[in-house]
Amino acid sequence: QVQLVESGGGLVQPGGSLRLSCAASGFSMAAYTIGWFRQAPGKEREGVSLISSSTAITRYKDSVKGRFTISGDNAKNTVYLQMNSLRPEDTAVYYCAARKGSGVFTLAPGSYAYWGQGTQVTVSP
Repeated sequence: QVQLVESGGGLVQPGGSLRLSCAASGFSMAAYTIGWFRQAPGKEREGVSLISSSTAITRYKDSVKGRFTISGDNAKNTVYLQMNSLRPEDTAVYYCAARKGSGVFTLAPGSYAYWGQGTQVTVSP
């Protein structure tokens, strides 16, 4: 059974950092593209970053470039999102998702078949 479990969310002050983890089971991340998405109250879910696990190619939403870093550990079947210089507008529920294949780099939520339950990130003084 395919399962994705996020962890690492929490409350942090502006300028602070958090590291999110996405642990996969039931499949090997090495054959998938893993994306991080977020959804703030009243807003649509949006793509934040992705990593092609087999090639380590990454992509980022413009507003997080230089602040967020995605990485993967295929041996642990886990993908991480290091978030630095956090801003109040980064507040959202963060989800990881998996898409089979490694050659298409899209952050469209509808392109991802498997989703975790989400972890809350709140950036507030």
